[in-house]
Amino acid sequence: MGKPQDFSSLDLVNGRYGRDELTVVPELNGTLEALLGHRSVRAFERKPLQGGTLELLVAAAQSAPSSSNLQVWSVLAVEDEARKARLAVLAGNQAHIPEAPLVLVFLADLARLNTVAAQQDAPIAGLDYLDTYLMGVIDAALAAQNVVTAAESLGLGTVYIGAIRNKPEEVAAELGLPPQVFPVFGLVIGHPDPARPASVKPRLSQRTVLHREQYSASQQHAAVADYDTVITAFQHSQGLPQVPWSRQAVSRLRGPETLSGRHRLVEAIANLGFTIK
Repeated sequence: MGKPQDFSSLDLVNGRYGRDELTVVPELNGTLEALLGHRSVRAFERKPLQGGTLELLVAAAQSAPSSSNLQVWSVLAVEDEARKARLAVLAGNQAHIPEAPLVLVFLADLARLNTVAAQQDAPIAGLDYLDTYLMGVIDAALAAQNVVTAAESLGLGTVYIGAIRNKPEEVAAELGLPPQVFPVFGLVIGHPDPARPASVKPRLSQRTVLHREQYSASQQHAAVADYDTVITAFQHSQGLPQVPWSRQAVSRLRGPETLSGRHRLVEAIANLGFTIK
């Protein structure tokens, strides 16, 4: 790291922050370039994926770590046009859901191990504890992020759909999910439309998220104020309404009325067959 810095590498890294955040980084490779260049794509060409792409992406997903190798997650692929359209409605009428050729719904899946235990006539009360549910959510998230990286390495675009959790019971019914399977989020995958390109959205400064040895909030206030300036400049460049991040984040979490139905998630989890202790 002591050699003269490759300024193209620094430009790519600092592009993630919309400002000169870092001055020295190790030499980048293709994986790092793909990660740093990630952007959420919400405009897709209406053309299919190459044959075998879905299965390759699932192999990449299954290459992610899994706690205790329990693999308490699954993924459901949706390619049917009518079903994608119905999912789009359930997720707040997001136009890119039916536009893209593939929607993956990642699932916290405790049903599989419940079945395995029943086949062995063995107790499996550990399924009823919060940590096991969290394990399924975490495993699904790790698997999905592998899919994002793999898809982008193939020149595809992706965007997560957290709004799958707006109406989880309805999503579960649409997808035929058995009890103890919960739809954690969706992931839209397709060919980015070059006529409607996406941009890299700046993130919070490392002064807000990186702590060394012990948590410290001493730089948070100034760093958030700086980020408000950066994000409003980005919004202006994209022709978007200019709202400081600090105001937008607090407004998004103001109360249950701003959570788009997710304020009743505990109830929905119970309705879908989970017991959380």
